[in-house]
Amino acid sequence: MKDLKQFNIPFVGLSEGNHDFNYKIENEFFEYFNFDEFESANINVSLSFFKKTTLLELVFKAKGTVEVPCDVTTEMYHQKIKATLPLVVKFGPEFNDDNEEILILSYDAYQLNVAQYIYEMIILAVPNKKVHPKVLDGTMESETLKKLKELEIKEENTAEEADPRWDKLKNLLTEKKR
Repeated sequence: MKDLKQFNIPFVGLSEGNHDFNYKIENEFFEYFNFDEFESANINVSLSFFKKTTLLELVFKAKGTVEVPCDVTTEMYHQKIKATLPLVVKFGPEFNDDNEEILILSYDAYQLNVAQYIYEMIILAVPNKKVHPKVLDGTMESETLKKLKELEIKEENTAEEADPRWDKLKNLLTEKKR
């Protein structure tokens, strides 16, 4: 995928009303953004594009999986992705994307490339800490987990013998109260 032309939506030629677009996102898509943290990606993105006279309303919905390494065991697994991103596009004298929910396109714009919004939505849908489901339910068998269990700090009885000097000080306090 050398460019992202398939993600261009020429809204000038569209009639007012709702238009639906569907995209199949795989690893090649992320290569364009120089993002290589996924071994594989299989995500379906649907875009509901509602054109009004003065603005555009977009709702992106993503559902699928990305293959990532577990942060605990480094075992690869398929992380489920489910995300929604609403976006309102207005028109103004110049381009402005400072607000994450409202995009302002210049009056002379005739198309919108949605690839960046799809990319950000998917990346943000992946949890910061990626944990294999078998680690969570306790059924994972791996060398890493065995080593972590072996090196786990065992709770020890840390009741130290009392220092007799402290006992004498405590006695002084109790004698004063009498």
